[in-house]
Amino acid sequence: MIEINNLKFGYKRNKLVIDDISLHIRKGYIHGLLGKNGTGKTTLLKLVAGLLFPDSGEIKAMGFEPMKRKVGFLSDLFFLPEEFDVYKMSIENYVKTHSVFYPNFSEEDFYNYLEEFEITNKKSKLNSLSFGTKKKVIIAFGLATHAKLMILDEPTNGLDIPSKAQFRKIILRAMTDETTIIISTHQVRDLHNLIDSILIMDEGKILLAANNQEITSKLYFGIEAQPIQTQDKLYSEDTIGGNVFVKENKNFEESNIDIELLFNAVFQNKAKIQSLFPNKKGE
Repeated sequence: MIEINNLKFGYKRNKLVIDDISLHIRKGYIHGLLGKNGTGKTTLLKLVAGLLFPDSGEIKAMGFEPMKRKVGFLSDLFFLPEEFDVYKMSIENYVKTHSVFYPNFSEEDFYNYLEEFEITNKKSKLNSLSFGTKKKVIIAFGLATHAKLMILDEPTNGLDIPSKAQFRKIILRAMTDETTIIISTHQVRDLHNLIDSILIMDEGKILLAANNQEITSKLYFGIEAQPIQTQDKLYSEDTIGGNVFVKENKNFEESNIDIELLFNAVFQNKAKIQSLFPNKKGE
């Protein structure tokens, strides 16, 4: 789906925001893109979407070079930025105006998604809605395009707790074997049980690129009543239920990923994580 090779980009000369990144992003998966503020996540997404042009290296998405902005690429791409403007038009007019650019758009699916988000008045003016409601409308529209590549930058920002749960359900229902969704977020708990692979960035580089199966084969996520010191432990923290931890999975035990623990373990043990996951092209 997406091939990135030796990608470099900087807004200013001699200051790279994306520093020699190579990645392979598979179709049919939901990929979580994580990182601290200012690490280059949004820049990387814009490069993949063709909104920015690489200084060097190459990107291929769905067989296209995004920077060329070909019709075949744009008609199968939906990009949701973290911040966006909406026109002074009703929801139904927004759909009529924008759906013509997407050959696989389903009006039926769009209004079904809106109903699940508990938005019932299609004549509502977009500019009069709250930020969270606007975002739900745009998310519903994006999923109804049935674009093969969907890039969502902080999609749950501004959503209340029930809406986040609805978002997860709708995203999973919209997925197909031909769809690729990349979600960038700081709210890692919102991705729980949603994503299939994890990309973690730091200072314009990839610290971790691995699917869930690979992560749980090499790392074990557990909880213990009292902290136990072991050389295999990569990160731990005390909680009300006990001491939660991540350790190297030398005994091939089964566990479920805790994304927040993984994130903290990666940043606390960068060298160790990179030795465990040397192939940064990911899957």
